[in-house]
Amino acid sequence: MEESISEEFKSFLDSGIYRLDGSKVVFVDPVRLLNDSYSRFGVSPSAYYSRSFQSTDRERVEEEDNAPSISKKKRKRKKRPRDLNEREKSAEKRHQEAKSLLLKAHRAFLEVAGLQAFLSKLVKCEEFTHDGETEEKNFIELGSHWQAPLYEIALCFPKSHEGEDSWLGNHVGRTVVPLFNNLISNETNDEVEAEFNNSQYILPGRSCFYMSDLRQIRNLIPAKSDQGFNLIVIDPPWENGSVRQKAVFPTLPNRYFLYLPVKELAHAEGALVALWMTNREKLRMFVEKDLFPAWGVSNVTICYWLKVKPDGSLIGELDLFHHRPYEYLLLGYINMENINSECTPAVNLEDAHVIISIPGVHSRKPPLGKLLWDHIPGTKPVKCIELFARELVAGWSCWGNEPLHFQDSRYFMERQER
Repeated sequence: MEESISEEFKSFLDSGIYRLDGSKVVFVDPVRLLNDSYSRFGVSPSAYYSRSFQSTDRERVEEEDNAPSISKKKRKRKKRPRDLNEREKSAEKRHQEAKSLLLKAHRAFLEVAGLQAFLSKLVKCEEFTHDGETEEKNFIELGSHWQAPLYEIALCFPKSHEGEDSWLGNHVGRTVVPLFNNLISNETNDEVEAEFNNSQYILPGRSCFYMSDLRQIRNLIPAKSDQGFNLIVIDPPWENGSVRQKAVFPTLPNRYFLYLPVKELAHAEGALVALWMTNREKLRMFVEKDLFPAWGVSNVTICYWLKVKPDGSLIGELDLFHHRPYEYLLLGYINMENINSECTPAVNLEDAHVIISIPGVHSRKPPLGKLLWDHIPGTKPVKCIELFARELVAGWSCWGNEPLHFQDSRYFMERQER
């Protein structure tokens, strides 16, 4: 038993994926998954895992310290419990079904002693430092400015690093191109440094991105349907009533997503669609009844992303109504009737897979490419795209109004020569 665990753990250190024996549960380290896209640089663990899990406790203490005394302010009456409406009953039923599955998955995860002992080491990286001299760019704001068509980004292509003492600073060419409403590609196999407005960005090899608002997305539709994408990952900025969340990034009304050209982006011989979704019942009904039919998505499978702290505990209570420690990942296929089963033997997905990870900063999802690889239809190498992307992946196309957000060099460190 110890030997098999050791082999699985060795595989995890190499791949970033730990598959729990005899279950549909996997633990992933997003940093290791992302670092498959880089050779000269690496995503900094301490930068990725910069989210504080103690803020809730501190905020509670501050609220108690600042709370007015009973003599100054009349205590509010507790609201009487009310009966749930039909939508709320449906949501509670879904939650109870998910709760049983997620508790079982979490228990199985906690039983892997070797993995638990290693968790705290995932989030630490003594080599990462940042001077904080430059602020992160707000690409959403910049893209809406009247000067947006004038903004340019410089791509610095490296010369061969064979025999060179240092790769940094050795460039054979500097190409300046429009930043917005323009397809920008790194067609080399190596990382490329880019410069915009006194900030540096790292572009992985064989990647491309198109930074624009929703009005320009149709420019990505391929000229021919057999040149479409085999995997389409979508992380929409769903509407949310939280003022704090709206301050982090703007959201869009649900009806806007009906006009995403997902069906036109899909390969004629089949595409796997992966949609990230919060656990609001209203949203779930919209996706099932309106969105997926509009996109032509069928054979839908439900998966879960369960979020844990560095000590292995859940980031919140499962029964908290507005802040549950899990999100949905819906998987489905477009043009399934054209899928060649010989090329994609694992096309029939099963429900109830659980992905466990320590979350990064707000709304940063774990990479899915390697996890879904066996289920992507089409002849390899397949074409992949992420919509509403906030970071780039080697070999992928990315679209959104801030795909360079996590490509800022502050999130990276230069790898040491081995």
